[in-house]
Amino acid sequence: MKRRSTILFTCSALLVVVLFVADILIGSVALPLGEVVDTLFGGGDEVTRNIVLNFRLPKAVTALLVGASLSAVGLQMQTLFRNPMAGPYVLGVSSGATLGVALFLLGMPLLGISLGNSAVSSLGVVGAAWIGSALIMSVVLAVTARIKDIMVVLILGMMFGSAATAVVEILQYLSPEGALKSFVVWTMGSLGSVSREQLLIMAPVMIVGLVLSVSLIKPLNAMLLGENYASTMGINIRRTRLLISMITVMLAGTVTAFCGPIGFIGLAVPHIARMIFREADHRVMMPASMLLGSLIMLFCDVASQLPASDMTLPINTVTALIGIPVVVVVIVRNHKSFS
Repeated sequence: MKRRSTILFTCSALLVVVLFVADILIGSVALPLGEVVDTLFGGGDEVTRNIVLNFRLPKAVTALLVGASLSAVGLQMQTLFRNPMAGPYVLGVSSGATLGVALFLLGMPLLGISLGNSAVSSLGVVGAAWIGSALIMSVVLAVTARIKDIMVVLILGMMFGSAATAVVEILQYLSPEGALKSFVVWTMGSLGSVSREQLLIMAPVMIVGLVLSVSLIKPLNAMLLGENYASTMGINIRRTRLLISMITVMLAGTVTAFCGPIGFIGLAVPHIARMIFREADHRVMMPASMLLGSLIMLFCDVASQLPASDMTLPINTVTALIGIPVVVVVIVRNHKSFS
């Protein structure tokens, strides 16, 4: 089994490298591989440097981080709630982040406050997304402490997300046309909207969140057999829940702030990892989910590029086409991993 996992990790890593390079090469302007390599080592003409360094390289790095982050969050939430349908999107955490961003982007103009400075605006969006996702996550955890039926918690999480969406729709209805248009485009999800400057804010937060996720491998393994068993193993359940909540807010909130609400990756990728690696051990599942999340996110970004066109499909449409069949298969097969 160890040899099989090593082979799968190696193949997945090679595919990530191939798709990372493809994501830089493919776009409205085709770039030869030689010119891209030359640019990355300090050469190349001004136009190529601008395209690669200011647009395509940040977009490819963003895809790597977003895929790994959402997949790590999805795996932790599915283990914490012991439910294969748990995830940042399903439990309303992404909706909470969207509400926070909507209150900032749409609410501020309604109050007559301008959002002209891009740096201040970026920090405000991130902070609003964190607060919104933290609010929903806190409510879900509070309900979990009182109600032990995981299916009820799942339904309530969806209800909280729907309530957040309802408030967002009210803000959309009241907002001026300019602010509304920019917000609607943001909700479709985009990796290309992250600039180099924004990446310098986003990347450290996500890397810290991913490192913290890896540090929880032992507690997550213990929680696979239930919280009572984990407690007898010396695991601090309250501390673990708090850490998972903090990681979820950091990763899901940051992704939503910079890239919009990207659905199905956090829900579907952990299941894809289980199907491919045939493991439940988080020592395998955590890195596998992160790696496959990056791979699938890069694939989605490459697939969203329309040939011979300046247009790209919203990233949410591509992730949905990949994620929905996985979710359907999980439901139909009545997966018993968390029962």
